[in-house]
Amino acid sequence: MEYESEEKRYLALCSQLKDEMNPQGFWTGRLSTSALATAVAVVALKINNNNDDKSRILQGYEWLLANINTDGGYGDTADSVSNVSTTLLVYAAIKYCQVEGAGTETLSRMEEWLAGKGIEFDPETITRSILRFYGSDYTFSVPILSMLIVCGVIPTSFARQIPGLPFELTLLPPAVYRFFNLRVVSYALPALIGVGICLHLMRGNKVSPIRTLRDLFIKPALEKLKNLVPESGGFLEAIPLTGFVSMCLIRSGESDNITVMKGLEFLRRQQREDGGWPIDTDLSTWVTTLSVKALGSDIKRRLDTGQITNLKKHLLALQYKEPHPFNGAKPGGWGWTSYSGSVPDADDTPGAILTLLELYSGAAEENDAIINGCRWLVDLQNSDGGFPTFCKGWGRLPFDKSCADLTGHGLLALNKAGEKLNKVIPVKLRNRMKQSILRAAGYLEKHQLPDGAWLPLWFGNQRTADQTNPVYGTSKVCTYLSDCLRSEVPDKSLRNLLSKMSEKARKYLIDNQSDDGSWSGKTGIPGTVEETSLAICALAETNREACLKGIRWIEKQDQVKASPIGLYFALLWYDEKMYPLIFQIEGLRRFLEKNDYESKQSCPEANSDI
Repeated sequence: MEYESEEKRYLALCSQLKDEMNPQGFWTGRLSTSALATAVAVVALKINNNNDDKSRILQGYEWLLANINTDGGYGDTADSVSNVSTTLLVYAAIKYCQVEGAGTETLSRMEEWLAGKGIEFDPETITRSILRFYGSDYTFSVPILSMLIVCGVIPTSFARQIPGLPFELTLLPPAVYRFFNLRVVSYALPALIGVGICLHLMRGNKVSPIRTLRDLFIKPALEKLKNLVPESGGFLEAIPLTGFVSMCLIRSGESDNITVMKGLEFLRRQQREDGGWPIDTDLSTWVTTLSVKALGSDIKRRLDTGQITNLKKHLLALQYKEPHPFNGAKPGGWGWTSYSGSVPDADDTPGAILTLLELYSGAAEENDAIINGCRWLVDLQNSDGGFPTFCKGWGRLPFDKSCADLTGHGLLALNKAGEKLNKVIPVKLRNRMKQSILRAAGYLEKHQLPDGAWLPLWFGNQRTADQTNPVYGTSKVCTYLSDCLRSEVPDKSLRNLLSKMSEKARKYLIDNQSDDGSWSGKTGIPGTVEETSLAICALAETNREACLKGIRWIEKQDQVKASPIGLYFALLWYDEKMYPLIFQIEGLRRFLEKNDYESKQSCPEANSDI
């Protein structure tokens, strides 16, 4: 049998994927422990001064000491290259939590690393460096600088040199944010309020009419913040955001505030057995939809009827049926996790739509969910034809900026839904979906680089010169377009355009395959299982030899370890342990299907150990 080893590996990986399913019947995954999140969490707990947290603080402190990079800096994950922001935050946390001189050597190593980056420990240099890195986006730079003040790295008197956050403007209707040219949109409202109030108070008691007026807005702003707290207590399920808000409110004299109490309890629950914290609770919805799509048409061989039914019920229950209480998003979308701090986005929503289409049985509730998801996507589309992540908007920040990988994902979801539910979708929405697909294709055509690549927004490669990851972006979009072309695309000119873009994308991937058969962010950089598997997905239908080289390279890897290719809010790197497994399965499945693979076992194997 020509592909016997590939078949065996595929079946073994499918068995592993099934084992990863949690008792509730979906996949949770596991985000990497984060030095940045750990630093923020221990400071938030330390400033609260609760004796019950001493062991938690010590465990986090010891995790930080044990995970310094060999060069003396810290990266966002234990496998990430050192960066200034994370190193400064860890420095602040260790200095603030230091007991009897422990950690002095670690502090010295960090000082030496920062000095090599031109950063001396004076407020002017530190502030300038952080603000330059994040530019006009204050959603992360100002909280970082505020924590440095809390920890004594920057003197309180220097608060006047840090850009203020207009917390009082959060009391206005969201529609007027654009008028005031706010650099912080609704997803960062907790930081805008919590950190903004803290900075206002740290700037001193000099009496002025403006200060007196701003003082009057503190109480109503805190009340608004209380109403934004999700049931879990974690804003966006994010440890750094929740930690920043909590520490700043405590510094502002609000330690008994319900927002603080819920936030600290959230942080306590999120600490891991190793003492550290991840950046977010999990990406369970995302890894669940990725897992289903990885199995694709083979899913009924791999999962039994009960498991498939549970997956559908789970996803149907996660769709937002009412406007979202945090950001006011319309009903119909899905967020990245099943926890209450999640908000709907334009990658998880098409992922859920495509998963429901894969598991489709024709039930009315499935039809309603898919139709409402499609309506949500169409309403979100930006004027440039692309899909943003969270909100239709200004295109200045990652939250509202169109990007290629999400646009390709949305295009595929709308096209597949239109094909399968053509007679069920209302005529008006069906026409809007067709126009949306055309506009999305136009966006992709405009943003495909001359060499055939597309750049993703929420994924990157730390080793490329600009930290972008054209292999990821190109692989994902090319795969989406290939799947569109395998389905019904009624518009001939659109089909031709998709074919043309796909051909250019495949050429880019072929040209950027390393001699050893792997792919990385760009040629000349060590390959990863994730990027190699995704490239195989994109090339499976047309480039057998390139795929085989990639498969052989993966097979030679002694230990498959997740790579930090994901980017969280404000350029935070993460890795997800499920990515290598999921992407391998999808790549192998697509390759084997193209080469006439059929399971040698019958469908009842779904009830076996596989």
